Amino acid sequence: MTAGRKALVYIPLVLAGIAFMFPFVVMVLGSFKKLDVALADPSFWIPDRPTWYNYGYIFNSGSMMRWLFNSLVITLVPVATQMFFAGVLGYIFAKKQFRFKETFFWCFMAMVMIPNQMLIIPKYIMFSKMHWINTYSAIIVPELWAIMGVFLVRQFMQTIPKDLEEAAYLDGAGDFKILFRLMVPLAKPALATVGTFAFISCWNDLFTPLIFTTSEKMFPLTVGLASLLTKEGNFGFEMAGAVISFVPTFLIFLFFQRYFTEGITMSGLK
Repeated sequence: MTAGRKALVYIPLVLAGIAFMFPFVVMVLGSFKKLDVALADPSFWIPDRPTWYNYGYIFNSGSMMRWLFNSLVITLVPVATQMFFAGVLGYIFAKKQFRFKETFFWCFMAMVMIPNQMLIIPKYIMFSKMHWINTYSAIIVPELWAIMGVFLVRQFMQTIPKDLEEAAYLDGAGDFKILFRLMVPLAKPALATVGTFAFISCWNDLFTPLIFTTSEKMFPLTVGLASLLTKEGNFGFEMAGAVISFVPTFLIFLFFQRYFTEGITMSGLK
């Protein structure tokens, strides 16, 4: 490829990258802006005197550590269980043969077509009768497993040669040993992808906790920051809250990026 053609390819990509990065730059720099600003000013997001005041105010709000704890609980538990069930069910649907296997699998997949918002009223009625409103159970239990996670791991495990499984059987290994000693290590990229998706989804979820939590003590970080920013209404607070909420998901994705990319590629989700 000549230099001219490379320029035609890379210049638009660089410009697109800058365009995608610009909101993040505004978010980070705006978080260091202390006072209310006029959004009509083109440079409203550039701090003239950078300060940590917004972060200090949010962390000293009194409930911040409780919100962080709640977010960790409702995020880490589903991440662990979704990875476990994705591994087990993915292995069953990929490698085992039983009657109506395809029917069961595609019935599971059909559930993906139902938007979560359509189920929120039946869930609320059911959880209310079970006295789960304003508890961790109402948020955690529906997220204990994810259909798309099972699909992704199934697709990945179908690429693993059956000869490895047959060799393990000949060596005397049972199904559980084959699953946890052979299949799960080989499917690490797919499982890491499931965990990444689960973490980002649960950590950033605002809708479900907003419906099922009623006291500030039970708010996760998303709902807590939304309530705090609603009371304060300050651009700097809003950007600082966005940065605080964004950093954990960014670090998780950065840490699992290699596995994430490999898992998406090998499972055929392109």
